[in-house]
Amino acid sequence: MNQHETTYVGQRLFNYVTPFMKLKTLITLVALAFQLSARAQNIVLDTSHLQIQARAYVLEKYKGVDAIYLQGGAITAKNVSFLNGTIEYDIFLKEERGFPGVYFRGQDDTDDAEYFYLRPHQSGNPDANQAIPRTRGISPWQLYYGPRYSFPYNYHYNDWTHVKLVVLDDKAQVFLDHSEQPNLSWNLFHEAKAGKVVFTGGNTSGLHLANLKIDHKDPTLVDFKPITRKPIDDLINSWQISDMFEEKLLDNPDSLELIIKSREWMGKVGVEEGTAANISRIRSLRREPGNTVFAKVEINSEKDQLKLLEFGYSDRVVLVLNGKPVYRGTNRFQSRDYRYLGTVGLFDAIYINLTKGKNTLLIAVSEDFGGWLVTARIQDKRGIKIKN
Repeated sequence: MNQHETTYVGQRLFNYVTPFMKLKTLITLVALAFQLSARAQNIVLDTSHLQIQARAYVLEKYKGVDAIYLQGGAITAKNVSFLNGTIEYDIFLKEERGFPGVYFRGQDDTDDAEYFYLRPHQSGNPDANQAIPRTRGISPWQLYYGPRYSFPYNYHYNDWTHVKLVVLDDKAQVFLDHSEQPNLSWNLFHEAKAGKVVFTGGNTSGLHLANLKIDHKDPTLVDFKPITRKPIDDLINSWQISDMFEEKLLDNPDSLELIIKSREWMGKVGVEEGTAANISRIRSLRREPGNTVFAKVEINSEKDQLKLLEFGYSDRVVLVLNGKPVYRGTNRFQSRDYRYLGTVGLFDAIYINLTKGKNTLLIAVSEDFGGWLVTARIQDKRGIKIKN
């Protein structure tokens, strides 16, 4: 092949390759743009991009920005599956009782999610906000409380509050008002699994949200140092949990034997946070009939003897020892005064008469909201063995 032939073939090849390369480059750029848009999403405030379930909402300009006024409800980002990354938004708070926040990694099949929310009415107080797991539809703040999962913060009510959540695998951090240091770092509660993102707003009076943004790029954690919580010593470390039944069946003590015999045992739950067992790990209050289960342990005693049983629960209990009721109590939110939270610890105790041999302790635990919880210990274990 001579020089002219080589030049001719080369030119023909160039003319063929160039459109192909252009097309390839265009495809690459489109794919890159798609990836970038999938990683960082500024969510448009309209019903094409948001699923809105609320008592009322208004899409409007507020304080100079496009916003959504949300009253008594929540908005879900459509076509978003979030695992790791950053969630940001602005909220215009009011100095009144409310719990606006964000659910992330939400699972439709189990109603599980990770959750962070604000308590604007608690501005400056240690519980001005809350990090918590949503477990089968229940948010057990009566278990996950204290500086490990909340922090004091002075909110402002005349400007936007910026909220930034950073999530990476089993870790999360929150930054308020563009802080360079995290206000809170905590370990997440559920298996790391991608899920939906839901923003919640105001109660009856409503709140404005704006500048919703989700970035799926793996973030960099900043000075991740979660606060530890001292466990309670000598707790009964797990409980057998029954199927669910209606609390009103416990009103007649004479029917206890039949109620107990009718139960099926669904599995065990262990103590979390060194404090209590979360019954919602294996029972769904909102998806099954009934609001009560039995939590069971067996105590083998070397002789007839008296032991002090310390215990805690949420929301109400009936204690049954060897088929006989020995205690009934209430620990629900505001049950003892208007400020009472119903948090769980070893705040109650009774003396129980153990007989020689096997003793069955049942605690019937009924739940409304805030945490379906049970805990107990017998600190003096001389002459007994607890089977659980």
